[in-house]
Amino acid sequence: MEETDLYAALGVPRDADEDQIRKAYRKLARRYHPDVNPNDKKAEERFKEISFAYDVLSDPEKRARYDEFGTQGLAPGFDPEQARAYRRWSEGARRSPEHEEFAEAIDLEDLLSRLGGSGFARGQWRTRSGRDAHAEIEVDFADAALAREVRVQIEGRSGLRVRVPAGAHDGTRIRLAGQGEPGAEGGAAGDLYVTLRVRPHPFFTRDGDDLALQLPVTIPELVLGAEIEVPTLDGTASVRIPPHSKAGQRLRLRGKGAARRGGERGDLYLRLAPELPDATGGELDEIAKRMEPLYADRDVRARLKGKA
Repeated sequence: MEETDLYAALGVPRDADEDQIRKAYRKLARRYHPDVNPNDKKAEERFKEISFAYDVLSDPEKRARYDEFGTQGLAPGFDPEQARAYRRWSEGARRSPEHEEFAEAIDLEDLLSRLGGSGFARGQWRTRSGRDAHAEIEVDFADAALAREVRVQIEGRSGLRVRVPAGAHDGTRIRLAGQGEPGAEGGAAGDLYVTLRVRPHPFFTRDGDDLALQLPVTIPELVLGAEIEVPTLDGTASVRIPPHSKAGQRLRLRGKGAARRGGERGDLYLRLAPELPDATGGELDEIAKRMEPLYADRDVRARLKGKA
């Protein structure tokens, strides 16, 4: 059976970068995922093929071994240095007339299968270890931002606990050792690679380890100053709005952002967004007219002139 070309499986050139490989995998995974193609064996096999290809090509070490040795180089127990040493000897022996008959009697692929230690057929990888599996899970914005442990169900695995790492974001991949497909004949199970899909928050947004919140305030709070309660991922916090603050001004709450590696947290930035009252009977119009003279000596759009 002819060995599958993992680059061809994803439809990318051999010099493809990480971004090209990731985009190609996501496109194909959405198309052939078993959830999209129920009871379709061909789609399931195709999904396994592209998942295996992505697992190898997205890992620099595995990709280097595959580029040099093919799928034989991915076998548990494979020794690259021993394989290279044999290759050098074999090439030298084939050039030597007195060793020509002996060299031709040994096939490099047969030797590589023995070096792998897990059983190979010519051109086909048959490892006893289980194959790696891939899945996507949805997590709440707060769980991802605070690096919490979440309980999920993946491919029939009920109650599986996944610790979201600090700094994780939408698209982050997490490796769960030994949670992939079981191995044959007592071989080790493969790994499970989980891709996070973070649900958007109704009012928080994220920029790296920092969070941002558009904070509605009244005109009196903006002008006179006030102490108000604001939401955070940890509950409510008290914040002081300085008198004569401006629309769009930012206030910072230290340590109220997303979790960082090392146990620290980013910051939460509050952007002041003044809102007009729902006044009726012309009261708001009267107040606005009384404020007009306050702008007599100032052109609020001066910085926009001459820049178009």
